[in-house]
Amino acid sequence: MLAFPTISLQQLLHRFWQQKMKKRQVVVRRKEPARSTAMRSARYGECQRNHAASIGGYVVDGCGEFMAGGDEGTGAALTCAACGCHRSFHRKEVETEVVSESSSHHNPSNKA
Repeated sequence: MLAFPTISLQQLLHRFWQQKMKKRQVVVRRKEPARSTAMRSARYGECQRNHAASIGGYVVDGCGEFMAGGDEGTGAALTCAACGCHRSFHRKEVETEVVSESSSHHNPSNKA
């Protein structure tokens, strides 16, 4: 007669997920290192704060563009000088420019 070990359902599930969710490491090798840089700049457009949200309405103040209310690095820099709202209420427009250096590719099929 064979004897099987007694294991609870919780222990069984724990072992199953340990095996299922093991971290797998993927190594990607490139012949040449990637030589590109991304330049990002953000601009904050019109204010989208709903000033009538507490009464169930929808009213925006009409502020067309975020203007910092103070020097960069201060708390006032996050407040709009035009409408007084926090910068997070203004629509964020992100511009990304990718600059890539081209390099000469070695083609082994072109033998002289």
